[in-house]
Order: sequence, then C-alpha cells, then structure tokens
Amino acid sequence: MFENAPIIKSTKEFTATRNACKLCAPLGASIAFKGIRGCVPIIHGGQGCATYIRRYLISHFKEPVDIASSNFTEEATVFGGGANCHTAINNVIGQYKPEVVAMTTTCLSETIGDDVKMYIHEFQKDTQLKDLPRFVTASTPSYQGSHMDGFHEAVSAAVKAFSKGGEKGTHLNIFPGFVSTEDLRQLKYLLNDFGIDYVMLPDYSETLDNPIWESYKRIPEGGTPVSKIETCGTAAASIEFGTILNFGSLSGRVKNNKLSATGAHYLENEFGVKNYRMPMPIGVKNTDRFIKALEEITGKELPARYKGERGRLIDSYADGHKYIFGKKAVVYGEEDFVIAMTTFLDEIGVEVILAATGGESGRLEEQIRENCPERGEQILAKNMFDYEKIREWSIENKPDLFVGNSKAYYIARELDVPIVRCGFPIHDRIGGQRIKHLGYSGTQELFDQVVNAMIQYKQDHSAVGYKYM
Repeated sequence: MFENAPIIKSTKEFTATRNACKLCAPLGASIAFKGIRGCVPIIHGGQGCATYIRRYLISHFKEPVDIASSNFTEEATVFGGGANCHTAINNVIGQYKPEVVAMTTTCLSETIGDDVKMYIHEFQKDTQLKDLPRFVTASTPSYQGSHMDGFHEAVSAAVKAFSKGGEKGTHLNIFPGFVSTEDLRQLKYLLNDFGIDYVMLPDYSETLDNPIWESYKRIPEGGTPVSKIETCGTAAASIEFGTILNFGSLSGRVKNNKLSATGAHYLENEFGVKNYRMPMPIGVKNTDRFIKALEEITGKELPARYKGERGRLIDSYADGHKYIFGKKAVVYGEEDFVIAMTTFLDEIGVEVILAATGGESGRLEEQIRENCPERGEQILAKNMFDYEKIREWSIENKPDLFVGNSKAYYIARELDVPIVRCGFPIHDRIGGQRIKHLGYSGTQELFDQVVNAMIQYKQDHSAVGYKYM
C-alpha cells in the first residue's frame, strides 16, 4: 500500500552526541557543594540522576559520596515536586544533621518549572523542627551547559546566599575552580607559607579525599565553613582561576537582566572586592602570574622554598626538552583546564594540534590564541566536541600524545600512542583525585609525566630496547 508513497529526505543532517566530552550540571554543582562544611546536596529530580552522580564521583574519588534525591515520580512530574522536596529535606535533616542543605535542580524539575526557593521557604515556615540548617539553591539544568557550569553556578549561589558586606579586612578570597584535592592542599600550603589569611571556596580536599576512619561518618570533616563564606564580602581581593568559567556558556548568559556568573564577579559588583581573574596556574608563565598577584595584593615576597621549586622546574625543562620538542598532542577536557594545559604544553615545546572540549562557550579559540601568542593560530580549538569526533580527527591527523582524563583511553589504545592522565575523571587508575596540576610543583609532576610517557613509548617500540639514556 506504500509502493507509490514519496520518499521524504531530511534537508538537515542530524548527528547525535555519541560520547560527550562533558558531564551534567548537577554533578558539577554537587562537587562544589561538597566543598562546604557540613553540607549535604539534594538533587531535585529523579533518583537516577543522584545515583549516576554518586557512582561517577565514587569511581574518581574512591570515597563514599552521599548525595540525596527528592526522588521524582510520575505524579511529581505532572503536579510538581513540592511534596518530594519537603520529604527530602526532612529525611536529610533527620539522618545527617547537616549544617547546610544544598538543593540543585535537574532537567526534569527545571522543565516543569519547579520553584525550589519557594518550596524551601514553605518548608521553613511550616516545619516544627528547630535549629534548621542553612539553605542554598542552584539552578543547574543540564540542557544549559556542562558540569563546569553547574560547578560555578553552585559556588556563585553559595556566595550570594551567605556573603556579607562590612569593614574591609586583609584576607583573600581564593576561587580555585574545579581542581584536584591535592591541588587544593598545595594551594593551602602555599598560602600558609606566604602568611596569608584566606577563604577558599570550595574546599573539598578533605571531604572528597579523607583519611581512613575508625567509624563511618555520614558527613566527612572538612570544607569551607559558612562563617568563612560570610566574610567574602569584606576581603581585600579575590583570585579566581579561569577565563572561560561560565561567562560564555548558556547558563552564564543573561537571566532576568542579570548576569548569572561567578562568585568573584558577584563580590566585585556587590561589595567592591577586586577580582584578579587569571588562567589556572599550570606552567611557569601562569604560575608566575598567580604569584605576582599574591605579592601585589599582600606586599609579601614569595617564600624561598617556592623560588627553589621554580628554579628546579626550569632546569628540568632544559633536561627533558630533547625528548618532547615538536611532539604533537591532543588536549581535551573542561575549557579552562584545556586552556591552561595547552599553554603549559606550548611552553615546553609540545605542539598542541587539537584542543577539544564539550563546553559551549564558543570562546576557546580566542583564549587559546591569547594565551599561546606564538603558536595559538596553528592550534585547532574546538568547542562542543565529543570523544568520537576527537577519535575521528586523531585517526586522520596522527598525534603523538593525548593529554586529559581517562575517557579517551580507548582512542589512545586504538592509535597506539601514550596518554597522560590528568584532570577529571580518572576512572581507570588509583590516585586520580590526587594528581597535582597547579603551581611549580604540580607543573613539575606533569612535565615529568609527559617526558617519561614519550621515553617509555620509544623504549616499548624499539627493536632492541634500551635501559640507559
């Protein structure tokens, strides 16, 4: 009966994202909220969202990660999730006794228009419970950006919810972005050695990488206290790592005629706290920029220990240069991570031929060129790439090295080239959460990894092998 029916051809090619080079916004928000002391995140949506996020974070951090859910049903989807929201808050308060409850939304709850702030207000008004925790909410539908947008949205929400103005102090606000737990610890060591009083937000260095316990703790110790966040509005200055952040993303654009951007941006506009925004301090150039900002703000000089680290790093550049100069690399991951890592590799003589991200800012190419002025125009910088696009491009262009998280391992294996694992997530190795990236010491470890990856590749593919360099 359909013999003579016309054949309808699509006029527009459709390509599904096969293996996204990004993750969901509530996942990023959950990580940021885990960096607040005594905080329990609640995912306002389906149970599957929270289960996926818990499983993903446990695989990387190798720690128990408790994230609650309002557990949407079909009824909540149709009539709204207010009752589910109240039940979830009651359960979390009863079981965890948190200092902070952080509610982050999902695609489903945003699509049906749930007003989470109103639900929380109703709960606070109607509950018989005493000594309620503090509350904070973040709007994080995954159809508006990536996990990094969710991360920065959560940090911004916490700053807006808790920070206060007042007489200016001498302390600094440090907004490190999404870095490893070891990076956070190294930053704290540096700031303490400098003698600087600071507020770091978020700080999940203990909550997501804690020492062994004698007995299970429902809420791990550590994190930035709300009392510290309250002082962010009186800081001498803020230092914020990242130039993309969520300014260029869908979620960072105008909302109700106001820019929903970063916590440091809010503090600068609301309280006049000067913001020093800069790329993540990976490599000598970017770390020098961070140190210069610290010296300028505080009037203090870099401690001798770190001058020694810088000198040894430059010496190692000279030692290892011949093994990596001119090698071609593919770098991938979050936008600000890709920019900083590309700048570092460019600094040591590795030719980045593709810098790829699933981020949606459209500003990656601009920032690559600005931070790599000598070779930036030769680097292919691609937003909204997935891993299959990276694979297809790499098969054709034959890189010598992959630099990024473990999700591209299958591509490196297929092409038989080394992969230097860094960033997030690292699912196939122990210690992924403790990889150092920042500062002179973090750069030193990355440099050694890159050089040794190329040396090992040459050894493994030598006809006779060698054991002496």
